[in-house]
Amino acid sequence: MGQQQLLLLVLGIVIVGLAVVVGIQAFGENQKKANQDALVNDGVRIASDAQAWRLKPAAFGGGASAAGLSALANNWTALGYTSSGNNYININGSFALAASGTGLLITGTSTAPDNTVYVRVCGTASTDITTSVGGSAPTACS
Repeated sequence: MGQQQLLLLVLGIVIVGLAVVVGIQAFGENQKKANQDALVNDGVRIASDAQAWRLKPAAFGGGASAAGLSALANNWTALGYTSSGNNYININGSFALAASGTGLLITGTSTAPDNTVYVRVCGTASTDITTSVGGSAPTACS
């Protein structure tokens, strides 16, 4: 009877240990996915702000003005982003802006966990915003 109880105790410890390891791995994967979703959300928010800025008349500091993206950057700093050149940083990651053909490419990256998302803006309609996660940057707007 003593050997059987000892065997059941060891078996129970092994099962609990495996469950803890699987739980830790699942938490890590979920954290990465949550950060990825937050990066996409922030990237789409920036893209939407860029579209609104582009549609705003030049007389009101919109997209046709000579101020360019710097006027848009002032709006982002008011929304809680820290500006460093063409990079905008918040708690979720860093967002770099680059001209992409006739549009704008926003690259969002985070270091912990390691994520990269791309948001491409090719026009001013809601369907002109596309997103991709990881891999290489999407093709330029035509």
